[in-house]
Amino acid sequence: MSGHRPESSWGSWNSREPTTVREEEAFELGENGNLQDNLPKKSAMKYRDGSSIDWLHEEALERERDYVKKSQKSIRSLLSIWADSVRVWLVVATTGFGIGVAGAWLDVLVKWLGDLREGRCQEGFFYNQVTCCSGLDPGEFCTDWQTWSEYFNVRRIFAQSLLQSSIYVTLAVVFASSAALLVNTYAPYAFHTGIPEIKAILGGYVFDAFLTPWTLLIKAFGLALAVASGLSLGKEGPLVHVACCMAYMLSRFFDQFKHNEAQKRKILAAAAAAGVSVAFGSPLGGVIFCLEELDTFALESDVMWRGFVASAIAAVSLQYIDPFGTSKLVLFQVTSGGDTWRAFELIPWLSLGVIGGVLGSLLIKLNVEIALYRKSSVLNEYPILEVATVSAITAAIAYLVVFTRVQSSELVANLFQECDPARGDYHGLCNPTAMWENVFLLLISAAIKLALTAWTFGMMVPAGIFLPTIAIGACIGRAVGMLTQSMQTTYPKAWLFLSCPPDPIVRCVSPGFYSVIGASAMLGGVTRMTVSLVVILFELTGALSHVLPIMVGVMTAKWVGDALGKDGIYNVWIAMRQYPFIPPVDFNDKGRTAADAMKPFGTLVKIQEGQSTIKDLENLISIHGFHGFPVVRGRDLVGYATRDKLVSFIELHLSSDTSNKICRFSLSKPQHSSVDNDIDLTSCLENSVLHLRKEVPQALVVRMFQKMNLHQILFTHQGQLDGMLTKPDVVALLTAHFPHTGALSSR
Repeated sequence: MSGHRPESSWGSWNSREPTTVREEEAFELGENGNLQDNLPKKSAMKYRDGSSIDWLHEEALERERDYVKKSQKSIRSLLSIWADSVRVWLVVATTGFGIGVAGAWLDVLVKWLGDLREGRCQEGFFYNQVTCCSGLDPGEFCTDWQTWSEYFNVRRIFAQSLLQSSIYVTLAVVFASSAALLVNTYAPYAFHTGIPEIKAILGGYVFDAFLTPWTLLIKAFGLALAVASGLSLGKEGPLVHVACCMAYMLSRFFDQFKHNEAQKRKILAAAAAAGVSVAFGSPLGGVIFCLEELDTFALESDVMWRGFVASAIAAVSLQYIDPFGTSKLVLFQVTSGGDTWRAFELIPWLSLGVIGGVLGSLLIKLNVEIALYRKSSVLNEYPILEVATVSAITAAIAYLVVFTRVQSSELVANLFQECDPARGDYHGLCNPTAMWENVFLLLISAAIKLALTAWTFGMMVPAGIFLPTIAIGACIGRAVGMLTQSMQTTYPKAWLFLSCPPDPIVRCVSPGFYSVIGASAMLGGVTRMTVSLVVILFELTGALSHVLPIMVGVMTAKWVGDALGKDGIYNVWIAMRQYPFIPPVDFNDKGRTAADAMKPFGTLVKIQEGQSTIKDLENLISIHGFHGFPVVRGRDLVGYATRDKLVSFIELHLSSDTSNKICRFSLSKPQHSSVDNDIDLTSCLENSVLHLRKEVPQALVVRMFQKMNLHQILFTHQGQLDGMLTKPDVVALLTAHFPHTGALSSR
């Protein structure tokens, strides 16, 4: 057990006798025969935004609280334990239900606003095109849906085109500008995807301003406007942010989360899984996404269980509301001609993996350069004007190309479909005589979307990168699939295609599934996700029989992407924002030791015992914003004093009588000191300090920070301090390969 009471003397190995006495007092029986609850229920630390939590302190606090409750053999204590569990599951279930409902109605709102740019329904203004034309047989013409030229009874073709394009572009600018105005005015943290910040928060970064109610409201509504405007962005990543905002708001009602940052992050991790579940209709993928990308479940089986439950509840809520009218959770149903695939198809699939890795790295590099340009140019002063301009350019270009005119979700859904006479032909994709024209249009669409996505991802609007990336890959995959199919039908007797059915009527190559491979490869090249990406894709499409080809595409894209650039898009933005996040990656120290990375003794800001006064400590804390300071006597290490404990102690004891008293951090008094001139600060020392020799490998030190959530490691030799390594130092070590670390940092 461990405590953080100001009066405790646990700070040093020299203070065992007072500690033992207080341990005994803390667990004395009261008059009623029950164990006295003298241990703290609230964290003594008050974290400010921009700092990192003390995991050891928070987890020790929770262990003490649980120990006290379980030690008391009374009905009240049993009810208290049961109530804690109920509160946890109440927050988890409510968050899952809330994000499921929010995600469903967000889909409805996005679809209606997007269709409004092209026309309206005669039956009701608030019906989108799917709802307006429901109940029709395949191929039947919908008369209830009117384009704006039909509604205004414009007959001339030129006037029709001018009217349609004008309304299309105007509404796009209005929607996007409104989203930017809301974000810029009311919730600046509602812009972007939110996943880099969520990753940092779950890693211990304190950023409560990122999870406020205003941020939740503006993120959700602004996201609907931004997606409906036709900007090259998606809603998937931001839904993770929305889910975490919901969980944070609900957790604020209960002290067990409000006053324990570690418990709060366990709830946020479950909420993140629910957000991914709703975003993709992938409950299992949401859990694995948090396990792989957010690194939250590795050592916490209870957290994974909560995430699983939250994902399931969110998915059930989404399917119950059924925003797509399909009665299915699958967003992009794949209709394949068969469940078998041929060996020769590995060649185009591997090619799609290579293309995905190359283009993914290119997209990351373009996005970084544009973000740096935006930061240093006049665009940084006019974010709303930038959004309006980009949305106008996007709408004008998109209107000219048939495959970019529709929303990305509709484009992807159609590209994933196989040619079926009963379903109709989507803009001639199934017309063999127009194969080369379609391939050209698909590649042009992919190039346009890649350039627009690189610019849009980072503007002052809520923006996810999943869907536009999937759309880019789907366009390229469909083009490759059509070329492969054309080769097979042109040369059916070639040895490469001997495994195909001899009957030319039976389809051998399925271009729609090539879109799935291309989408997975492109998304893998951008995010560098692996297992979770495969699970999300087969849940997203229902293509369970083709998991192996998806794995081949993702694996190849990952290898190629890592060869061209080490980090995915989220880790790049974390580095540019300089969040204190330690990624769970293997670190190659190339034979270097901790001595090469640590801050040596001479450069450390230290507290000298026997020389520093209370006034000196106050000045030290006001000048330096460090988490804590090593306490030394000469070069001998006494302990490590945390900033929060020093601040609390000084606030209680600073006065004209004590400001010049010498600070003592151990029981052995300094020479030439008197009792009246000393003041005991042993309670300000850390309960346990990790010491290592400076000769240990850097890889071991990094692994300890990753697995133990440490704030610092002190390096000593025979009791003398040689140096120190902190969490920001390790973050800098892991991001040293990236040339733009901290380029977008506001600190």
